Amino acid sequence: MRQQILTMLDLQEAMNSKVNDNWAKMGFSWYRAIWIECAELLDHYGWKWWKKQTPDEDQVKLELVDIWHFGLSILLLESDNRDDIAIAVEQGLAKARPSGDFPADLEEFTRATLETKGFDVPGFATLMAGIDLSFDELYTRYVGKNVLNFFRQDHGYQDGSYRKQWHGKEDNEHLVEAVAALDHSSVSFKDDLYQVLEQRYAMC
Repeated sequence: MRQQILTMLDLQEAMNSKVNDNWAKMGFSWYRAIWIECAELLDHYGWKWWKKQTPDEDQVKLELVDIWHFGLSILLLESDNRDDIAIAVEQGLAKARPSGDFPADLEEFTRATLETKGFDVPGFATLMAGIDLSFDELYTRYVGKNVLNFFRQDHGYQDGSYRKQWHGKEDNEHLVEAVAALDHSSVSFKDDLYQVLEQRYAMC
């Protein structure tokens, strides 16, 4: 787990730098991005008592992965020592305490985010447990989304020349198919994934 955390920290640093070389000194409100994602997550989970709603677990997990991106960014700003961050994250992830009431756990996580403007790792682990998101699945989903974000940036996302539809499918759909066909445990997983996306995109 620790090595996977280190890998994700490196990927997050690289992605942030891809968007803005000076990202660490820009004063971005990462905590604000987190609580906005929390609101979107709750919509996918369902909270309206006046209509029938079924939690969209896949979308909830996708929102948690987005929150993880912002959380890692906060942690990278708090320490220059990646090993210390990884150890702390590993310890924090072991402190999941789901109450059985997912919306309440989400609100507690959101409260902690707003009060500290930091990243509540045990609170995040509680949300993972509440929606049955394992660490391995978090890792796979995170690396996949990170690679896709890199791919988008490399192919004109900022100037508007990127094509999000390939062969009648959105890039997210291609990502899911590509991830499913690769060995997630391979040290070259992220590079293999990028290459597959490159091949699919070149054919459209």
